[in-house]
Amino acid sequence: MQHYDAIIIGAGIIGTATALELARKGFRTLSVDRLPAAGYGSTSNSCAIIRTYYSTLDGTAMAYEGYHYWRDWAAYTGVADEAGLARFVECGTLVMKVAHNGYLANAMRLSDTLGISYRELDTDGLRAFIPQVDTGLYAPAKRPEQPGFGEAGAGSLSGAVFWPQGGYVNDPQLATHNLQRAAEALGSHFRFNAEVHAIRTHAGRIAGITLRDGEQLNAPVVVNVAGPHSARINDLLGLNERMNIHTRALRHEVPHVPAPTRYDYSRLGTVTSDSDIATYTRPASGNMMLIGSEDPECDPREWVDPDNFDRNLSEQARIQVMRVAQRNPDLGIPNRIGGVVDLYDVADDWIPVYDRTDIPGFYLAIGTSGNQFKNAPVAGKMMATLIEACENGHDHDADPLSYRFEYLDRETSIGFYSRNREINRASSFSVLG
Repeated sequence: MQHYDAIIIGAGIIGTATALELARKGFRTLSVDRLPAAGYGSTSNSCAIIRTYYSTLDGTAMAYEGYHYWRDWAAYTGVADEAGLARFVECGTLVMKVAHNGYLANAMRLSDTLGISYRELDTDGLRAFIPQVDTGLYAPAKRPEQPGFGEAGAGSLSGAVFWPQGGYVNDPQLATHNLQRAAEALGSHFRFNAEVHAIRTHAGRIAGITLRDGEQLNAPVVVNVAGPHSARINDLLGLNERMNIHTRALRHEVPHVPAPTRYDYSRLGTVTSDSDIATYTRPASGNMMLIGSEDPECDPREWVDPDNFDRNLSEQARIQVMRVAQRNPDLGIPNRIGGVVDLYDVADDWIPVYDRTDIPGFYLAIGTSGNQFKNAPVAGKMMATLIEACENGHDHDADPLSYRFEYLDRETSIGFYSRNREINRASSFSVLG
């Protein structure tokens, strides 16, 4: 058998960040992943948006802290990667003021509390970013077969808020590879094409894992960072019945289409969030626009088997493009739409679980849905802090740990992300977090 201080199940962006931060604390780690490379699963198809507006103070603070690591990615990783470094494109984030988001009053209040800069825009200011913008109101979001689709109602947008400290990472899989190389430089190991068959315990605590081929790997710590497969990993220990917050795999589609024709999208384009039409967008190379859904009530949610789901774009992709075309009349709708289909790992309230469990040595970084990519460096540090303290005897359930952000000089309770918390009604209950 091979022995390690900690085994991390999953080598996506948060799993590799956790491996790196544990290695920086002196843990000898092994990351195992059923796929052939780091960041090869749902991370690879992430929109990789970096933003600082969330619906809760804790979520906003974590996102703002995470922004600082992406802004100086080379310094954070601290190593040369033969594949190069991922690039943070700081184009800013533009969010429409609508009734659904309370005209962003809460988001601006949280930004004021944390010192996050932003700028309120009227409709003339909005046209500086989207020159041909249609300011009509289309809420609630609809499907084409519903009455009123594409028809503006009474009133118009009251404007938007622009947060300049945001944007997107150009290559999420490369960013994950960067973290892998940083962890390996400190002695961490990675095993790919390695599927976990069992998690072993001895005398009431974690002892290691057994792979599908029968190989046994020993460690007193195992961390579940398995993304859309997280519930299945928990099932190996019967944990799902002993937690208040649960996770499921949700199928989602992100179409990629050529940008609107009559303005310089590569120069003016920003990340956008528009709850009136229930979509978000971001620029991509080749003057393309990526379009995601904000999960409106009219669209069915497809909870799926993470090993057996349809990876083909459906009519849903075209609907998302049509919704964005309501706001951008110059946006064409191609006959054949490109894009990706993948999974979110969704917690009941769309807020992740970063926690220990009632099995000593077993930890969770799960339920990261579609909104935690930006938080990966912070999540890795929080998990390493939590694991180190609990392995040294701290009872996190009875006395939740605090984590001090390095850039914000502010503490947050890791207990906010407890597996046994009550469902957080302040959440957006969507990919917005």
